[in-house]
Parts: sequence; C-alpha cells; structure tokens
Amino acid sequence: MIAFQRILCPIDFSEGATRALVCAAALARGYEARLTVLHVVPVFADSMEPGFPWRGEVQPMTVAPARADLVEQMRRSIAEAGAGGLQPELVAEEGLTHPAIIQRATSMQADLLVLGTHGRGGINRLLLGSITEKVVRTAPCPVLTVPPAARGADAPQAVFKNILCPVDFAPSSLKALEYALDLGRQADGCVTIFHAVEHRYSEELWDDGDPGPPWDREQVMARARARVHELATRQEQTWCRIEEQVVDGRPYKATLQYAAAHGIDLIVMGAQGRGGVELMLYGSNTHHVVRAAACPVLTVRA
Repeated sequence: MIAFQRILCPIDFSEGATRALVCAAALARGYEARLTVLHVVPVFADSMEPGFPWRGEVQPMTVAPARADLVEQMRRSIAEAGAGGLQPELVAEEGLTHPAIIQRATSMQADLLVLGTHGRGGINRLLLGSITEKVVRTAPCPVLTVPPAARGADAPQAVFKNILCPVDFAPSSLKALEYALDLGRQADGCVTIFHAVEHRYSEELWDDGDPGPPWDREQVMARARARVHELATRQEQTWCRIEEQVVDGRPYKATLQYAAAHGIDLIVMGAQGRGGVELMLYGSNTHHVVRAAACPVLTVRA
C-alpha cells in the first residue's frame, strides 16, 4: 500500500509553484505526511534561455536575498497555499537548482516530489533542459507534476478518483500501474488501464520476440486487448473499479485526448519506455504528456 510519509515541494514563488504547493499540502494532509518546502537561490546559470550571453558561465547576481527574507517569503507562500497548519519544514539553499532538489530529495528519503510545470520562465520551463524536466528525469522517487489549472488538486485532501494509467508493458509502466491501483483503492475510484497501438505491429504484444505475421489490424488490436485484460484481471482485491481501453494512435496524443474527454483527475505513467529509454528524452511520450496535460501527472520508475 502506498504511504507517502515524506513529501518535498520545491517552490520559486511563481503562480505555478504555489499551485503545486497547494496540491502537496493536500497530499500531506491526506497521508499524514511530513512536508518539506524548498527554495533554491540559483547562483549559477543552470537553465538559460537560448542566446543568453552567460550560457555555461557563472550568472552574476546583483543582490543575494537574505535567508531571513527568503524564509519569510516562503511562509507567505505556505499561508497562501493553506499549508500553515501542517507546520512544514522550510529549507532555503544556495546553488544549482536541479542538483539541490535531487540532493534534498535523496537526503530526506522523499517518497514523493511535487513540482509545478510552469515556473518563473513560463511555459519555457518545460522545454528540453528545464529544471522541471531534469528533476522528473533524475529524481530518486516518484514525481507529481501539477499544471496551473489542475482540477481537484486544491481540495482539503487531494483525492484522485478518476485515474488514467497508460501502459506499454515495460517494467516502469507496470510499476506505475501498482501506484495507480493503490491510489484508486484509497479514493474508492476508477483506474483506466490504457494502451495505444501506434505502429503497424507492436513488438511488446509478442512475448517471444517474434513480431508475428504481416500486420493485421484486428489481430494486433485483439492481442493488445488481451494483454490489457490480463493486467486488469490479475489484480486481487483492488477495491476500485478497473476499466480497459485500447486505441489506435500515437500514445501521447491518445493519452491527452482521452484524459481531456473523460475528466481524468490524475495520469500515472512509467518513467522509462521499453528498452530502458530514458524519460523526457526529446519527443518521448511521457515528455509530451507532462508538458501538455491539464491534470497532474505522476511519473514512476521501475
């Protein structure tokens, strides 16, 4: 059973970070978890916009904010997010943003990292090389990314009743399914196991490595449905409703379209695809979903 006991939420005082903090606080209340709020003062240029004159060099800072001023600003953000009653731990550090977040998550043995998808740099914060992307790709624990307009993330306790879990049958997506089902159990909700068939045939549908006969759409779709149904029926005492969905199309597009059309509260995805392909390489399905989803996305490693 999932038991988030230590939640880390980095903030940069942007609107997107505040939204993520609201969600992190709701989860901390729901799981009776310890919440740590982190702000990193970026001393070096670790995520510059294209053409920035100091790319790869030290970024000069005009005036370094005093730690007391930062802590006070963090307290205001926490109050704005309704998290004051949780008495979260406040951490203000100086350094490279991405390594500082990963180091803090590792040292505190965080069970969950909660991030906003739009920081001070606006939507460019999720372009290749951004802080959010780097954290999602390298975090030692599951990462929940929260878009600014996420539905239901600001309830007193974040309960995700309508969960979508795209699977490609890779180990990380199967691990993600475990999280999705457990979250669904705790919310007495519904988990949709979702698979999109993109190519003329999908090697993952043939366990023996033989891609089978020349492409036959009905055969491929039938095989995909059988694999998804196997995943659904092997679960014992799920205590939540499970639905199965197999479609044609590019996985990330199909995932986003389904989520938008069916009022999905949370998408739970694996962090690596088949063959161990790293999450968030440019063009990966998870990369696209995290960038464009209107609801929170939980990424899980195998």
